[in-house]
Parts: sequence; C-alpha cells; structure tokens
Amino acid sequence: MNGAVPARAPLDRLERRALVAGLLLLALCLVAAPGNPRQFFQSYLQAYLFWIGISVGCLAIAMMHHLVGGSWGLPVRRLLEAGGRTLPLMALLFLPILLGVRTLYEWARPEAVAANPVLQTKTLYLNVPGFTVRAIVYFAIWIAAAHWLAKWSLEQDRTADPALTTRLRVLSGPGLVLYGLTATFSAIDWGMSLEPEWHSTMYGMVFMASHGLQALGFVIIAAFLLARLGPLSEVASPPRFQDLGNLTLTFLMLWTYTAFCEFLIIWAENLTDEIPWYLHRTTGGWQLVAIALIVLQFALPFLLLLSRVVKRRAGWLAAVGAGILIMRMVDYFWLVAPTFHPGAFSLHWMDVVAPLALGGLWIAMFAGRLRAGALVPQHDPRLPSTAEEAGGMPA
Repeated sequence: MNGAVPARAPLDRLERRALVAGLLLLALCLVAAPGNPRQFFQSYLQAYLFWIGISVGCLAIAMMHHLVGGSWGLPVRRLLEAGGRTLPLMALLFLPILLGVRTLYEWARPEAVAANPVLQTKTLYLNVPGFTVRAIVYFAIWIAAAHWLAKWSLEQDRTADPALTTRLRVLSGPGLVLYGLTATFSAIDWGMSLEPEWHSTMYGMVFMASHGLQALGFVIIAAFLLARLGPLSEVASPPRFQDLGNLTLTFLMLWTYTAFCEFLIIWAENLTDEIPWYLHRTTGGWQLVAIALIVLQFALPFLLLLSRVVKRRAGWLAAVGAGILIMRMVDYFWLVAPTFHPGAFSLHWMDVVAPLALGGLWIAMFAGRLRAGALVPQHDPRLPSTAEEAGGMPA
C-alpha cells in the first residue's frame, strides 16, 4: 500500500518552508507590537483561536472515528492524529496570551473590576490565576489524549495487535466527554470573557461545531494534496471523499443551527446585558462581515455540499474546504475585533499577518508529526479494504 511509506521529501520541504515563513511573519508582528500592543494581542488572539480550533477539532474527529468506526476515516486518520499532536506547540504559543491577559480582558484589570459591580460578582471565576490554571488543565487533557491516540495507532502498525483497536475506542468515549467540557470552558475563558458582562449558553457549542468544521476542511485539503503525490492514492477514493463531504455538511449545519439559535434567542429576549454584543457586530460596517459569513460561510458551501458530484471530486471538495477555512478565520475576526473596535469596522495588517505567522508554525509542526509513520493505518481490523473501490481520485 502506498500509504506505508510517507511522502518524506515533500513533507520535509513543507516543514522547512512553513517554519521559516512562520518565524519571519511572527517576528514582523513582534517588532510592531511595542508600538501598538493592543492591536498585536487582538490579532494574535483571533489567529490563535483559529489554529487551536483545528488542533482540538482534529483530536475530536479522530476520537469520534475510533468510537464509531467506518472506512470514512481511512484517508484522514493519520492527518487527524498529526493535527492533534500539534497541541504542545499550541500550548507554547498560548504564552503571549497570558502575557497580554490584562490588555485583552477587562476582568483582568483590577481598576476595571473595582469600577464595575457586575465584574465584582464574577471574580470567583474570572481571575488571572484561575484563567491560567484552567488553561493548563485544558492542554494537559488535550495533549495526553492526542499522545495516546497517536502512540497506540502507530503501535498497531508495528504489531497488528487487534486489542489496540479496543484500547483506542475505550479512550475515545471518555475523551469526547472531556473534550466537550474543556472546549466549552476554554471558549468561555478565551472568547466569551472578552466582553464579561455578556453571556450565552450556546457559545461553547458554537465553538465545538466550528472545531469540527475547521478540522474537516483542513484534512480534506491535505488528503487531496497527498493523494495527488501518491501516498494516499489507493484509499482516497471518490466514495471516501463523499463520506467526508457529508460529514462536513453535517458540521456546517450544526454550526449554522447553533449560531442562529444563539442570535435568535438573545435578539428575542432583548436584554440590556446581552444585546450590545450583537449590536457591536451588526453596526458600523461590521454588519457587512456578518452578511459575508451568512452567504460564504453557510449558504454557498451548503449548496455546494448538497451536490454528490462536488463531494466525489476531490479537487472541488478541497476548494470548498479552503473556502470554509478562510471564512472560519473571518468569523474569528468578527468574534474578537468588535470588542476592541465597537464603533466602526477596523482591519489592521496584523489581522492578516498574525494568522499566517501562526499558520506557518502550525503547518511545520503538522508536517513533522505526519512523517512519524505510515500515512494509512496498516492493521485496523474495523476498516475494510478499499483496494477494490473503482474510480481512483478525479481531480
């Protein structure tokens, strides 16, 4: 099977080039940071939320695959495992957020808390030590789960031990429960608390749907590119891409449903402590971003993913995945930036460069992890052989 030998040369080149580009772009942002620290931390946070979303999304989809089985995961299982194993890097890249916590979060500034009775009622949860300890717990759980999933998966390649399939499934059940809890609380800590007087019980679910959508968009693109290079050509068949397209459509509808329900409930209640969050994002030019999200993040990919032809043609499906990733980045910009610019739309060059900088580092780490073993699982007894699936991979 071609997947038994990774495409080492292309991955080596990708790792080196992505690392150099990421470091140069991050250095550019760091040089500009002293002159405009508020903008730097804002841009860095929205970039960070995007890339950490792919990491934990890959971890969650990998656990879901181990739990439910099915041949749909055959072309992307190792991609998902490599994506989850970028979490140590994301833990390191969280340090600038800790350094900028008082710039980013109103609740972290003692003078702001002293002047706001509402914030005073939330200090038991919203405080810098608690914020830091919870982040350590989140990363400890995510990194441990990603480590053992990848370790046992690669061990299965070497030993063909069927007991490892059970072990992976047993880990994935509680792992998904812990993912749901940690993803919800991390979304509250890192995103919702930017405007601490606002709250939404749907916020964590919106982020979890986003994680799955981002992870699928990314691994579809990666599977398409690697299949063209050869390693995944035997398993990345039209039926498998159709399965991935169907799963992407499911997460797209889940994200749309949760995001719309959140908006509808808050708008209908019309409460003074909830409505301002949406007013900041639907006035002063921000409404154009919201409309773009409705059209390009939901309507267009929804219509395209309804087509069986699009889902079975890997190049077309990868293009849809790329569009979804771009709009996910726009969505994080829309979630974060109006907190700092509520009166009028504002786009700074660091809003574009920071995601590219972190993306370079993330992709370098991803490529390095991907070279650790075969690109296709070798001895998973749950996965049927796809050698007989006809049709290859249309471009």
